[in-house]
Amino acid sequence: MYKIAVMGGADTVLGFKALGLDTYPVSSDDEARRVFKRLTEPDEKYAIIYMEERLSQTLAEEISEYNDKPVPAVILIPGRDGSMGLGLTALHNAVMRAVGADIL
Repeated sequence: MYKIAVMGGADTVLGFKALGLDTYPVSSDDEARRVFKRLTEPDEKYAIIYMEERLSQTLAEEISEYNDKPVPAVILIPGRDGSMGLGLTALHNAVMRAVGADIL
């Protein structure tokens, strides 16, 4: 069975823990890189990894490896300081790749 993970700052992931999702609070870029690598190992079976937008800037290269793969889907979410617009941009790019046209 596939699982769902959430990684980001402690304030961001706290609410997701109450929903029963696997949460991974990270406090540094190096820690985020290690956690992401572990979550994307085949035996971990994560279908979705929600990631705080600010982390995606540091992990852009690692995330790009999964853009065209069905699992895990890496979905960017805003942090406690609000949206940086990266999640919407990522969604827009995914739709463009899938459909071949700008339908948004």
